[in-house]
Amino acid sequence: MAEQGILSIVGIGPGAEEHTSPAALRAIAEADLIVGYTTYIRLVKRLIEGKEVIKTGMTEEIGRARAAVERARAGARVAIISSGDAGVYGMAGLVFQVLQEIGWRRGDSPELRLVPGMTALNACASLVGAPLGHDFCAISLSDLLTPWPVIERRIEAAAAADFVIGLYNPASGRRTRQIVRAQEIIAAHRAGTTPVALVKSAYRKLENVVLTDLDHFLEYEIGMLTTVLIGSSNTFLFEGYMVTPRGYTNKYTWDGDALPGQTPGRTLVVADERAAAEEA
Repeated sequence: MAEQGILSIVGIGPGAEEHTSPAALRAIAEADLIVGYTTYIRLVKRLIEGKEVIKTGMTEEIGRARAAVERARAGARVAIISSGDAGVYGMAGLVFQVLQEIGWRRGDSPELRLVPGMTALNACASLVGAPLGHDFCAISLSDLLTPWPVIERRIEAAAAADFVIGLYNPASGRRTRQIVRAQEIIAAHRAGTTPVALVKSAYRKLENVVLTDLDHFLEYEIGMLTTVLIGSSNTFLFEGYMVTPRGYTNKYTWDGDALPGQTPGRTLVVADERAAAEEA
């Protein structure tokens, strides 16, 4: 009977080693085989010297997932890597689908170990301030695997609900209309002065950061390595930083006292409710 293998599904973070977690570094160090997209393998090149490596290009994700599962099932210690977090637009979901397809059950080989990583959204946000300080969502504009009408509905819903919106995969050499349409949809719900950040290759050699607004962000270069952060109606710029407030000043003074009609630890009372209560 073959020894039980280990399959670690590892998020390596944005690419700089100092932003890769100790747990991810340990999983890579303990693995016999590293599986990943060519670009991500390059990011961890120093960490995988002397190890067996399976690397493939874009659109070959199923092959990578199957290879990782099969080798780990046979008893190897395998680390399959994704940039950011493997569970956020990464390989984790596909690995589970492969496991489901082969009839894997808990207790079977391989043992699964999921190692979280810093997402692109987190990494990009840290370079521009605190844009994710309140409710936000992430939407991929790639229609390679998701129908464009579905993506449009999600953009519309997020814009109408006033989420801060992070756009992944906004454009490529052959795919440029999607980001234009996304801007049109969001602009119907938000002021043209809404802050927008364009972050390319966060924490990598070609890092580039632009702070602009909803009316003008399409004037800049946007590609597959760019993450677009679009503020909510409350997001503002301060000293070159993009900030979305959590809402403390809706309830408290700057001395920390509750405003009239508000109670610490209780539901926020909005102006209309407060006026109605006073009239009653």
